[in-house]
Amino acid sequence: MTIEIKNITEPEVTCANCQACCCRLEVMIITDTGVPKEHIAYDEWGGETMKRLDDGWCSAVDRETLVCTIYENRPWICREFEMGSFECVDQRKEVMG
Repeated sequence: MTIEIKNITEPEVTCANCQACCCRLEVMIITDTGVPKEHIAYDEWGGETMKRLDDGWCSAVDRETLVCTIYENRPWICREFEMGSFECVDQRKEVMG
């Protein structure tokens, strides 16, 4: 029998306490999911990335609700970034301290 061990010293990340910390990461657009052109920027090598505004946040994030305004057309990388994963928790620590 295997018993899953859960680290209860860190609060679980849920939709209720998510602070969209991942929306401060650089996101490459590697497949066509229909991201609107006004949210696309180009890196120094000509690759498409999600546009980030001067505050460092993705241009598609509503600043009041922290909800993605293009959720149905978000990039593949955003679709694969799992809430509560190691990467998510690590980014939350970096952003929130």
